Amino acid sequence: MSKYLVLYRSDVSAQEQMANTSPEQAQAGMQAWNDWFAKAGPAVVDGGSPVSGEDRTIGGYSVLQADSREELDRILEGHPHRSMGTIEVLEFLTMPGM
Repeated sequence: MSKYLVLYRSDVSAQEQMANTSPEQAQAGMQAWNDWFAKAGPAVVDGGSPVSGEDRTIGGYSVLQADSREELDRILEGHPHRSMGTIEVLEFLTMPGM
């Protein structure tokens, strides 16, 4: 089974998104994410977090696992972030000798 770093990209930083969201919108957004996490099940290694930094296009991350990239793509279908931005996937490589 492979692990993947999933980066959530958007033209608006996570801080800006959170600052400009009403409590009702925030609750609805979190419900969409929680529903997706439940659907993804054991593929979710680390649900992740919003982030801030120099690359303002990266708004957050998750760590997922799947038997193949094709399976991961199926798991990511319907992901709530796709309604506001793009998703970039990086595969963790095995470290020699570890």
